[in-house]
Amino acid sequence: MTNNTGSGPGLTPAPSRPRRRLRRAAMLLLVALVVGAALVSPHWLPLVQGGTDERHFAFERSQRLLRVTAGLALPGEPDLANLSGRLAEHGLSQGAPILIRIFKREFELELWMQRDGVFHRFVTYPICRWSGTLGPKLAQGDGQAPEGFYMVDKTALNPNSRWYRSFNLGYPNSFDRAQGRTGSFLMVHGGCASVGCYAMTNAQMDEIWRLVNAALDGGQKQFQVQVYPFRMTGEKLASYSGDPNLPFWRDLKRGHDLFEATLQPPKASVCGGRYIFEPGGQDRGGNATTADSCPAASVKN
Repeated sequence: MTNNTGSGPGLTPAPSRPRRRLRRAAMLLLVALVVGAALVSPHWLPLVQGGTDERHFAFERSQRLLRVTAGLALPGEPDLANLSGRLAEHGLSQGAPILIRIFKREFELELWMQRDGVFHRFVTYPICRWSGTLGPKLAQGDGQAPEGFYMVDKTALNPNSRWYRSFNLGYPNSFDRAQGRTGSFLMVHGGCASVGCYAMTNAQMDEIWRLVNAALDGGQKQFQVQVYPFRMTGEKLASYSGDPNLPFWRDLKRGHDLFEATLQPPKASVCGGRYIFEPGGQDRGGNATTADSCPAASVKN
């Protein structure tokens, strides 16, 4: 029998055991350097991190996957072991109505909770992964994560999701259908993997799940999820002045600004194929439906 791993005429000598150990040590050192650099700063590769959105997203996705794979917390992650203490610091309690905002470019998910009749930002979670790029989801299979205003009720929750707990955003909503958009099962879930969804770590999803269920069990009929391409400042919108999605994003900004001015979930309607927003009320945050209607008094400016 010929031993093709040994040395001999016409055969490539097998690496010696010390050489294999050296290669393994070099690989471990490389991994340690990469992880160590990520720990020092979330922007440890400025030449990769900067530039186009595509390069920025590729960098963030690889860096976050690296940290999760290494068992490290994501940059900016709250103390998930101290939910009760953090709630107490904000004067909040489980069971209060909630609202969620998502910002794609920043990889951030905010959870707001109601206190004294208005909503307060309780926590900002770093999103582990989302797919696609800036802009709304258009069609089944395009890999895009949706943007817009969505309403989630108890029926949208799946405790046995393959991605470790999930809630369905309800895409396509009235606005999406008015645009002829297709797709289904677009969710927020755990597992740190996504094709069209917003994926959190399992530990983050545990906390979100507790707050979502407590709110819905406490009397909130549905909660609003606002999904934006980026932080909706005038400067950021101006930086995308040539983007074909700009008119859509300007409409989203009206809803964004109305919420920030009133600290109440705005009522989102669809009129003439566009989002129209009205001020919301104080009925535990459950009146902000997304429907096909043209309200008599709407926020259009």
